[in-house]
Amino acid sequence: MPSPRRTARQADLLERLVTLFTAEGFASFTLDDVAERLRCSKTTLYQLAGSKQDLVRESVKHYFRGAAEAVEKNVAETADPADRVQVYLTAVARQLSPLSRAFLDDMAQFRPARDVYEANTRLAADRLRQLIAEGVRAGAFRDVHAAFVGEVAAATMRQIQLGEVGTRTGLTDSEAYEQLASLIVHSVTS
Repeated sequence: MPSPRRTARQADLLERLVTLFTAEGFASFTLDDVAERLRCSKTTLYQLAGSKQDLVRESVKHYFRGAAEAVEKNVAETADPADRVQVYLTAVARQLSPLSRAFLDDMAQFRPARDVYEANTRLAADRLRQLIAEGVRAGAFRDVHAAFVGEVAAATMRQIQLGEVGTRTGLTDSEAYEQLASLIVHSVTS
């Protein structure tokens, strides 16, 4: 759905830009390269953002905004508090799975993009704390300290986001989130 500030054509262009960057990364592209690959002019790209750096940041924000909406839709469709944590983290893993290693590496090296990923990781950790607390209140989880479990999860999520978990384990970000989901659900239900 186009943003109120964007035309349908601009919204489509942003979607194609996200698809390009998430598949191939962005660091090696010049604006000329992007314009050629998307079959548009640089002027058209400048209508989305004022520079390549701004285009990258807009693309990353757009990707994570859509991912967050998809994750929350999955959680909203899940009534059982015990299942919501698993559904949440599995949905996060599913949203991260199409991201190429080149894109993740480029994000890690480019501060504005990394800031967007970090902000989304913080929001995800806060949401996870909330879901754990809801599960404890509903009696679906044993009486754990939800804030502590959430903090441990948040620390792991930050390590995943920084690429450190992948480096040490060989797991992709998506696979690491799946493992985190399993670990948390088993720790709060056993």
